Amino acid sequence: MIHVTPAAVTAWGSEAVFVNVLCTRLGVPVPAVPVLVFAGSAVAHGTLSFTHVLFAAVLAALIGDGVWFSAGRVYGRPLINRLARFSLSIDSSVQTTRALFERFGVPIVSVCKFVPGLALITPPLMGTTRIATRAFVTWDAIGALAWAGFWLLGGALFSRQLAMLLRTVEQHGATVVDVLLALALLYLGYRYLRRWRLRKWLQDLTISAEQLDAMMHSAAPPVVLDARLATAVSQEPYRIPGALLFDPEAPRALSSALAQREVVVYCVCPNDVTAKRVCGRLRGEGVEHAHTLAGGLDAWVARGYPVEPVPARPEPFGRTFARQ
Repeated sequence: MIHVTPAAVTAWGSEAVFVNVLCTRLGVPVPAVPVLVFAGSAVAHGTLSFTHVLFAAVLAALIGDGVWFSAGRVYGRPLINRLARFSLSIDSSVQTTRALFERFGVPIVSVCKFVPGLALITPPLMGTTRIATRAFVTWDAIGALAWAGFWLLGGALFSRQLAMLLRTVEQHGATVVDVLLALALLYLGYRYLRRWRLRKWLQDLTISAEQLDAMMHSAAPPVVLDARLATAVSQEPYRIPGALLFDPEAPRALSSALAQREVVVYCVCPNDVTAKRVCGRLRGEGVEHAHTLAGGLDAWVARGYPVEPVPARPEPFGRTFARQ
């Protein structure tokens, strides 16, 4: 983690805020919120201009988000998958952002900066969709203005308390940077532990594309569930032959119809996070032979296995098994 001290914020003013926010929005591990809070405190003491600092923060956020949005539009979903390899939370954040986008549309861009885990992944993920560039920039500008203004005003309103905190920390022989670094290390350790435990638990649930192909040619082929969201299906309207659309709202009682069947779930999320969640749910409901397809639909296609078009109105697996 890289930190900018309060002294640097006061000395360099809006330039320090611009560089810090730009680095943050580009993915460099530089926390932007403390800098905005310190800048807000400096504004309250009359050493910085609120307008200049706010403009610098919003401009930097728009530039950084614009770079990621353009990268998502050019490189598509493979870029998202690469990002997930270097992040502790992007894999789950992708599915969360997709779900929010399907429900609320492009306005979610305006609030993503306030939600931990969504700020970095939202711009490139929006670039992979069909939303207009003008719409993205408009909502991103609204969100950047609200986000930067919130933390600047917070720093200004609590400038006295912030000064008291700084003095207390210094009296104990530490600095604000030390406190922020300790909190960052604790958070990273917590995220690593959660991911390690989840991967260990799910390790036995995964099968390869080759194994699935062999299972599909056996005397008792598995039930294949497509766990992609509607936006992902519309972008790639094909599926593994015979796959059924997974309905997350399906009654839990329907899982009893799958209890004695081999079930394979796939998606197109980084690290197969959605398929793993579905698989974990099915196992918890008594479907002991539920598996996740490693690499999802991408791995299946990359190995040259056949696919078929998704019907105009695909039938969820819940309805299919409700008739059985």
